[in-house]
Amino acid sequence: PGKVSSCKWVPVMFNHCHFTICHKTEVVKNTLNPVWQPFTIPVRALCNGDYDRTVKIDVYDWDRDGSHDFIGEFATSYRELSRAQSQFTVYEVLNPRKKCKKKKYVNSGTVTLLSFSVESEFTFVDYIRGGTQLNFTVAIDFTASNGMPSQPTSLHYASPYQLSAYALALKAVGEIIQDYDSDKLFPAYGFGAKLPPDGKISHQFPLNNNEDNPSCAGIEGVLESYLQSLRTVQLYGPTNFAPVINQVAGTAAQVTDGSQYHVLLIITDGVISDMLQTKEAIVTASALPMSIIIVGVGPAEFDAMEELDGDEVRVSSRGRYAERDIVQVTGSCGSRARGGGGAGPGPRCPRALEQPPAGTAGGTGRPRGCVPCRGAGLEGRFPAVPAASSRSSCRSGTTWTTRATRC
Repeated sequence: PGKVSSCKWVPVMFNHCHFTICHKTEVVKNTLNPVWQPFTIPVRALCNGDYDRTVKIDVYDWDRDGSHDFIGEFATSYRELSRAQSQFTVYEVLNPRKKCKKKKYVNSGTVTLLSFSVESEFTFVDYIRGGTQLNFTVAIDFTASNGMPSQPTSLHYASPYQLSAYALALKAVGEIIQDYDSDKLFPAYGFGAKLPPDGKISHQFPLNNNEDNPSCAGIEGVLESYLQSLRTVQLYGPTNFAPVINQVAGTAAQVTDGSQYHVLLIITDGVISDMLQTKEAIVTASALPMSIIIVGVGPAEFDAMEELDGDEVRVSSRGRYAERDIVQVTGSCGSRARGGGGAGPGPRCPRALEQPPAGTAGGTGRPRGCVPCRGAGLEGRFPAVPAASSRSSCRSGTTWTTRATRC
């Protein structure tokens, strides 16, 4: 036999003889006793909620030309696999043909399940029902690249009949997210402008000009403060995201028991100046109960900003990686063609909310120790519970490590 092995998990049984593949392991070469890397798979993909559904595992001897040799198979179930959370489980790998032909046939080897764990991924609704208070902060781009607000070509230009591109984007997203905010008070900041009276450049000035209390009453209050700021500040630059991200992260770090979650909405024309500092701020914030939604306006390309969205590759800075994907980037929102003419919010604007805040939604991880509380009287307090705890409304994923021995 060759010294290469792979394992194919075939768990979903539609009837007594048909299965569908849900996972293939990597190939382990040059050994008769391979140890495969741990892997994670949603419980839904494994058994679709039926803990007793048959899970069949096929083991192959890998060949370079693709004609892999079938070693054998064994069957189990999610319920049986879950017992390995406290003990090793050994399965005999059987080859049906050899078993029929050889009277003294015992098995073709064994597979040992070294570890198995279950982690619940709670939904956005789980956290809301558990008493999580969502806090939304708004940050608006006041850099010169947006154009002079008095000119019809500016993204900040508003006519008596048409809101500015920024106002359209703020209303399109803000009127949705404000329904999740308990007190409807939004800290609102601007960045990239020169402030009166001395012309100092600021990257996190309160739109309501109140350093002690930057909160505005509802989205209408944010719009009012935004329009007032346009009349008093000078659009300048550069476009720095890091200061306002660090500002919200500092607030989020004050309460990390899961009772508070922060979402920062950044509206910008897409020309970011402090990419390295922003990545570092995101990596730090990824360990905190917060998420960031970046909404682009105008015709600028937002491809460069996509690297802040960790859907494919985790954001990293100075050798550190983001613990969670906390950024959602969407462009073409509330856009208007430079040169006049209004247009409603771009079709991609609602998509900023299709991926719920990371850490409060399944699939993107959660801040350390944050899980929904259970039962009446505990709202706002999330006690630590085992990661393997289950709940009918949440999704779960399983992780296991396996080892094989050839006979």
